[in-house]
Amino acid sequence: MNTSKLLDRAMRSHYGEAEPLTIEEGTFLFHNATTTELMYVGNELRKYHKKDTLGKVTWIIDRNVNTTNVCVANCKFCNFFVPPSAKFADKAYITSIETYKQKIEETFRYGGEQLLLQGGHHPDLGVEYYSNLFRELKSLYPNLKLHALGPPEIAHIAKISKKTHREVLEALMEAGLDSLPGAGAEILVDRVRYNIANGKCGSDEWLEVMRVAHQLGLTTSATMMFGHVETIEERMEHLVRIREIQAMKPEGANGFLAFIPWPYQDEDTMLRRIRDIRNEVTGDEYVRMIALSRIMLSNIHNIQASWLTVGKAVGQICLHAGANDFGSIMIEENVVSAAGAPHRFTSNDIQEAIREAGFTPQLRNQHYDFRELPETVEQQVIDY
Repeated sequence: MNTSKLLDRAMRSHYGEAEPLTIEEGTFLFHNATTTELMYVGNELRKYHKKDTLGKVTWIIDRNVNTTNVCVANCKFCNFFVPPSAKFADKAYITSIETYKQKIEETFRYGGEQLLLQGGHHPDLGVEYYSNLFRELKSLYPNLKLHALGPPEIAHIAKISKKTHREVLEALMEAGLDSLPGAGAEILVDRVRYNIANGKCGSDEWLEVMRVAHQLGLTTSATMMFGHVETIEERMEHLVRIREIQAMKPEGANGFLAFIPWPYQDEDTMLRRIRDIRNEVTGDEYVRMIALSRIMLSNIHNIQASWLTVGKAVGQICLHAGANDFGSIMIEENVVSAAGAPHRFTSNDIQEAIREAGFTPQLRNQHYDFRELPETVEQQVIDY
């Protein structure tokens, strides 16, 4: 294989003039292409996909609120959950409506309009619970957007409710679900999933939930958590499988509107304590993975840099390597932060970081429609 020829073909695949790269070809580029080469091609492809908004980098104001911390998924990288046991009853919770109201109203004051609503795989919370919750939140706040749950939660809810994925998604959409996050993808290879999250749905089921969501016209995103037990080939397999499901979406559906890769956070996780699996992803490697995500995902328009896990400086470099989105200011985030992600932004901070990188910040919603920043936005207070 030849690096220059592969990169040339990768660019032509985005223009519809060549076949997209294979797992083996993506792996070859990871091992043989220079960071400069990958960044150049990633940046050129960003320009191609975002040619109508070339000088802008998008961002969003939302809040990650957890429905419950009770979970049976047994993820070995998660410090957030508690098992459904009497031993942990004092730490377990299901978020109350009063708590949601306080958090939603605060989010509105900060200029946000959306909840990223996720939580543990609670053994007693099925489709009726979530449908009732969504209806109540929408009745209280009709303008609220719910970017909620994720394929593993849909699979779990379907199992305990004895419903199909389609039936669960249809019920949740009718109750107010606006879009489906790409949470819980980790690496979409069952060898990896068995090692790090053996209580979650397998890779085929994760992808099937998303395929059905796209058939129903539900906008989704996709993620990848890397830098733990996976191989480079398995990272590329993950990207190819995401691309293949995107190719199946009906005409006119958004499908995966964005892809967000981030490195595993290892602080006090079971993976680190018991198996000494550490996050050894460097800034350079993260930039390379952003570029390769753009290069491999010829049919996904938005690539998001995870400043939450890699920090401001690396995130800014990613905007010149294929990423066109800086994600959320994360008014609240508990799961990744519990494993050591230390970074925080206010609305002013994230806009200034985008400007420093040479772009114009543009507030968006989950569908990547542009929003005007409200004239009066209360700034969250961050204790640095």
